[in-house]
Amino acid sequence: MAYSRTPFRAKAAGFHNKARKLTRTSRKRTSKSPLIACLAGLLLSAWAGDALAVTVENMAPDGAHTFDGSALGLIWTVPFVGILLSIAVFPLVLPHFWHRHFGKVSAFWGLTFLIPLVLTYGGEIAVHEVAHTFLLEYIPFIILLLALFTAAGGVRLRGSLEGSPAINTGLLAFGTVIASWMGTTGAAMLLIRPLLRANEWRKHQVHTVVFFIFLVANIGGSLTPLGDPPLFLGFLKGVDFFWPTQHLFFPMLLMASILLVVFYCLDSYFYKREPEARVVHEHEPLRIEGGVNILCILGVLGAVLLSGVWESGVTFDVLGTPLELENVVRDLLLLGITALSWALTSRESREANGFTWFPIVEVAKLFAGIFLTIIPAIAILKAGASGALGPLIELVNTDTGPNNPMYFWVTGILSSFLDNAPTYLVFFNTAGGDAETLMGPDVVTLLAISAGAVFMGANTYIGNAPNFMVRAIAEDRGVKMPSFFGYMGWSIIFLMPLFAIVTVVFLL
Repeated sequence: MAYSRTPFRAKAAGFHNKARKLTRTSRKRTSKSPLIACLAGLLLSAWAGDALAVTVENMAPDGAHTFDGSALGLIWTVPFVGILLSIAVFPLVLPHFWHRHFGKVSAFWGLTFLIPLVLTYGGEIAVHEVAHTFLLEYIPFIILLLALFTAAGGVRLRGSLEGSPAINTGLLAFGTVIASWMGTTGAAMLLIRPLLRANEWRKHQVHTVVFFIFLVANIGGSLTPLGDPPLFLGFLKGVDFFWPTQHLFFPMLLMASILLVVFYCLDSYFYKREPEARVVHEHEPLRIEGGVNILCILGVLGAVLLSGVWESGVTFDVLGTPLELENVVRDLLLLGITALSWALTSRESREANGFTWFPIVEVAKLFAGIFLTIIPAIAILKAGASGALGPLIELVNTDTGPNNPMYFWVTGILSSFLDNAPTYLVFFNTAGGDAETLMGPDVVTLLAISAGAVFMGANTYIGNAPNFMVRAIAEDRGVKMPSFFGYMGWSIIFLMPLFAIVTVVFLL
């Protein structure tokens, strides 16, 4: 989801004064407190049995515990499933509660993982896992999003830009092209506000944002290591920089072309059924306000690329977690770019652009819980065939060699719900882990892994970092976006048939 030498997960936010706040709410809200307590009790009781089973298995020779994914049962993934279900269900059934307390819900699920972790493995292992997640993954993830969100939020496209089918399709096509060169997050943050502004007069906007996520926030980033984190990790593992450009171009072109045609037809259908015609103002030429922020976005990309190619050899040990100098420098540069963008852009321009901090706050709080609770899921996945997901991972290899369609689908489906960067690495290593071999005789296998990790990140709101950011920005601008499962319905209808075509045309 973000660029680093390690996959990204996140530390849960603090969970203070929950009981006191709940007692101050109405009778209806306080009635939920026993329910939450009972749920936590049931989860802890279930983990107690699992803890007894894994404690002995996870004792190292010196008596210390190790967090070994091969000994973890699937019950450890319950908090992760719980937070996903909360994101899917609460906005529908308890929208006011969710809007006010989504951070507390995220923290609750984080604690349902942390408490059993401490009880089972001890404080030392728990501190190590949380420190690793917080220092190497969550902080860089949020800093990258913050820098792009702040810089892109200062770019305002002024002038007459009507949200017609032709204009909308052109913006999606442009975003798809630039996503591989400035990253899916950068392209999405740059273009989502102009797109929303062009369509603010229209009643039907949801389909436009959904296809924007499909194309700009995911599929468009498949042609270079700068486009999407899995490809960047492949580059660090020895895959040539332009290998994705050469081998993913036609799969990307096929999917993007079909989606753009489908979108144009769908948008034309809704355009003709808008209840009111757009009020026509005097034509105003297009121009960019806050152009310095485009330089800031390029600076963000430069800082990310620097951290990938510079090997300083200097590391700092913090709570047993090695921090590489190049990554520290990257994060400091990103914070500096964020401050520079904020200082050089007028408040009036940001207000006219509809800029608020709420979307990044929402993403920071929710992804804190998501990335924390995903720790055991990633550990199980990394355990490979010896872990609880072993039967699923074993599907990708047969006695006659790699099963490339299964590499595509298994990598993709797991990337839809887990961090697509570590998922890519797991299957990269499952396929042998040698970049020269994977670019040579096993080139179709690498194609399957890369396409699955990048393309299927579009399947859910959490499949790739910009997905949820785009949703949050759109909702902040008044667009009523689909629920978690509602969005998956869109992806099943429009993306799954295309994935089947990619399988038949390129992988068989």
